[in-house]
Amino acid sequence: MAKRQNVNKMMQQVQKMQQEMQQAQDELAKETVTASAGGGAVKVTVTGGLEVVSVEIDPEVVDPDDVEMLQDMVLAATNEAVNSSQEMASKRLGGITGGLGDMGLNLPGM
Repeated sequence: MAKRQNVNKMMQQVQKMQQEMQQAQDELAKETVTASAGGGAVKVTVTGGLEVVSVEIDPEVVDPDDVEMLQDMVLAATNEAVNSSQEMASKRLGGITGGLGDMGLNLPGM
């Protein structure tokens, strides 16, 4: 009987954790991070859900003879914004999933 109570308690904890994860993911989708490259010439904004929502380019850096430099700045700013977004999500969700180890559950990728 005690084993069944432990399983029920664990299932309740898992359900609570799922609700917390969903809430955290919903909140992350609304939050944004912005990264820049080229001294602020290119700015990229990404949500916590990894959606690129904005790309700003200073018109002064648009040189038709050097499109590669502009592409490199956009790429660098995008990668930095995505990395920052992933770090933000990891910190937020890590606090929730950290409890899995306490329950004896080790889920790969979490």
